[in-house]
Amino acid sequence: MTVSLAGRPLNPAVVQPASHLIDTNGSPFDVRSGTAGRLAFVFFGYTHCPDVCPTTAADIAAALGQQTPAVRARTTFVFVTTDPERDSPQTMRRWLDQFDTSFIGLTGKWADIAGYAAALGLPVVPPEQAADGSWLVQHVSRVTAFAPDGTARAGYFPSTTVADYSHDIPLLLENRL
Repeated sequence: MTVSLAGRPLNPAVVQPASHLIDTNGSPFDVRSGTAGRLAFVFFGYTHCPDVCPTTAADIAAALGQQTPAVRARTTFVFVTTDPERDSPQTMRRWLDQFDTSFIGLTGKWADIAGYAAALGLPVVPPEQAADGSWLVQHVSRVTAFAPDGTARAGYFPSTTVADYSHDIPLLLENRL
């Protein structure tokens, strides 16, 4: 039986590409191998974001809190910074821990971040500092859900609710799409 997802199905589906990023411990991290066999929500953003980034992280954390321990243990959130100059591994760890200590934070060279985003079909542009010292950091607001088989199954946008994520998590884990 096929059940409808609250998220937008991705067609064609995208296979998790290799990545060459750095986690909040300062260690190399490949999203494909680091999340193999798990449901992974991948999101590009930055810790100084005033709206979409903290709301998205909080919503996913709340949805995970509604899952059974077994489902929760097989699901993760991966936050890839689009502001690597200001989002040090330590800054990201502190920011992510406000939502869930199991969340994975990744940074790296801009070329590696942009290359990974491009492989997912997501446009990113380097941050720019204005003459007044403020920063302009643009990012895609889509969360990409990779099923345990490493295939992107759905995209989620800022209008996605906690109930939507909570509904879809078990379906994505069981590949009942």
